[in-house]
Amino acid sequence: MADEKSVEAAARDFDRAALRDLLERAEQVRQRVVERFPLDDWPRLPLRRYALGTPYDPALGRPFCWLMEYGTDALGSIRGGSAAKHIIYRSRRTSEWRMPAQLRKVHADEAWDVVREQFVAAFALVRAGNFRAIDDLDTLSYGQALVTKSLATYFPDDFLPIYSASHIRHFTDLLGGTGHQAYGNVRSWQANRDLLALVRARPEFDGWHPLEVMRFLYGEFSPKPRRRDIWKIAPGQNARLWEECREGQHIRVGWDEVGDLGDYESDTELKQALDNVWPQSAGGNLRLARQLLTYRDLEPGDLVVANRGKSEVLALGEVTGGYTYDESYPEFRHKVPVAWDESYAQVFPSPENAWQPTFAKVPEKLLRRIREGRAMPAVTPVSVEVPGAVEDVLDALEHKGQVILFGPPGTGKTRLALSAALALTGRPDAIEAPPAERSAAVTSLLPAAGTDEVTEVSLVTFHPSYGYEDFVEGYKPDPASDQAGLNLKRRDGIFLRICAAAEKAPDRTFLLIVDEINRGDLPRILGELVTLLELDKRAIPVTLPVSGRQVGIPHNVRIIGTMNTADRSVGHLDAAIRRRFAFLEVPPDLDSVEGSVGALDLAAFLAGLNTRLVREFGPDQQIGQAFLLREDRPVTTEEELSAVFYHDIVPQIEDHGMGRPEPLRAVLGDLVDPDSGRIARMTPQDLPNKLAAEFTEPDDAVER
Repeated sequence: MADEKSVEAAARDFDRAALRDLLERAEQVRQRVVERFPLDDWPRLPLRRYALGTPYDPALGRPFCWLMEYGTDALGSIRGGSAAKHIIYRSRRTSEWRMPAQLRKVHADEAWDVVREQFVAAFALVRAGNFRAIDDLDTLSYGQALVTKSLATYFPDDFLPIYSASHIRHFTDLLGGTGHQAYGNVRSWQANRDLLALVRARPEFDGWHPLEVMRFLYGEFSPKPRRRDIWKIAPGQNARLWEECREGQHIRVGWDEVGDLGDYESDTELKQALDNVWPQSAGGNLRLARQLLTYRDLEPGDLVVANRGKSEVLALGEVTGGYTYDESYPEFRHKVPVAWDESYAQVFPSPENAWQPTFAKVPEKLLRRIREGRAMPAVTPVSVEVPGAVEDVLDALEHKGQVILFGPPGTGKTRLALSAALALTGRPDAIEAPPAERSAAVTSLLPAAGTDEVTEVSLVTFHPSYGYEDFVEGYKPDPASDQAGLNLKRRDGIFLRICAAAEKAPDRTFLLIVDEINRGDLPRILGELVTLLELDKRAIPVTLPVSGRQVGIPHNVRIIGTMNTADRSVGHLDAAIRRRFAFLEVPPDLDSVEGSVGALDLAAFLAGLNTRLVREFGPDQQIGQAFLLREDRPVTTEEELSAVFYHDIVPQIEDHGMGRPEPLRAVLGDLVDPDSGRIARMTPQDLPNKLAAEFTEPDDAVER
């Protein structure tokens, strides 16, 4: 919780007078909604006036849900994600009605009767002051942000214009909320009410309008934005739309044929739509689907880079609003508003191979290069930010205490664990440093080899022979004994030594990384300590059966495990272990292999190959990006590609197929002799063209 005096002081210094015009405009917006959709008309409101996706009728105006998402930002935003947050909507792409599963057995009009009835009931309950009873309207739970904004629009004195569940939690903590407030199964509207009660209990907010409170909280104590990836987005081939994007202060991309991206609730659904239009590139369409949904969900404050070709930066931009599918444009209708800063325009001395397609991630080190090449010097130094995947690991450790990173071989699980270790120990600058510098930073974190020294980060690998006596305590041969015969001495295992060090330094975090955690017998290795892994049980001591000592696990101990799902899936882990660990999937990272060797697009090749591997052997048997990396960079020569393909990738696939021609041919196609199952050998110079013909899309489909 923030210091109360800081909130009080900030409220005292806040310029409320500067918001006067904004509040007047917001009230005008609110009144227009109330006049167009009076509460008394709701019992008879037709579905076409409520739902997104219905044909636009100028006489009726925009539907209610369109206004809530796109036309009333002055009242707070609920933009982002799919249209599913509106409970019931019509897909403009397929014209079918979408709704929660419990309503799908009836016609859309009947489903709307249920939804409308619950909206009307919610409005009546607010009028009666019976706010808690709104929780009983179960259908509304599928659109909590929409419902909360609707209630705040009609009853502005009873709700705050804050609708994000995570933001409500942040502000609740800030103002001293305790117990259930904004957590668990509490609906967003009730968490909003609890936050409003906290605001009203503070004298510094006496007489404040809820919109003033919202502007103050976001302006002075805005939630720390989740670390998000920075994207390079090309404004058309050869940046042909750049002038439009620059003047209009936005970025636009193509793929108009799939329609409004808000229609899609998952990457799989969008991939299917892409496959229908561009079946020849189906192998890479899952990657594209994920990129388009990431583009759709860009939030204000996110950074994007506009480029021309592989070497030119046109501008660095900050997203200022939410995605829209703007049909006023003849093409490239997927639009996101962006404030462009052209002082970052520059040309790199050498091309960025990853910049061929429309979308590409911008690594932190490349962003630093872009900022350093700015025409005007930056006023303040650029802080080092933690990559999003590392942030996810840190969040899991904070909330659960221990996390298992799982995925196919070669997806960088151990690397991610070590990156989290660098972040925890104050070295985020080394996460994306050159290989030698990063390796030196990682080595400096670990104990010296051959010693029992304990540092803030320890690394151990589990295997079938690893046991309780290695991890917790047990009797081991004592080589220092001068007595004849076998002499045993009780020794503390690595985990007890870490716990002892953590008790002596409660202000530091001690991290244990367990590589190949699923290769050990976890119930036997952890023993009775499995009970103490849960954060709320850390203070409870247990008695060790060997020494009879009472020990506990300090609160400042964290564990990261890695497991290769090709060896053993998550489902095979002991149930008690699964309950106590958070699990984060580490899938193949196609963006890390953006680049090409000859005619072969490496990311498209990996995507196509994994699509076939999943279809033939299941998701655990995919190929990770590490197979195509050399010293953290994608392979660049035909010789490197040939060595990787024949010495690393082919043996892995042969192992999955157990030498049978049929599955091998299903994955590698014409590269496999149908009778013998032998993999065709060819010169390094010919291999890229062959793989491109087998796995990737034509070049003219790369950028739209």
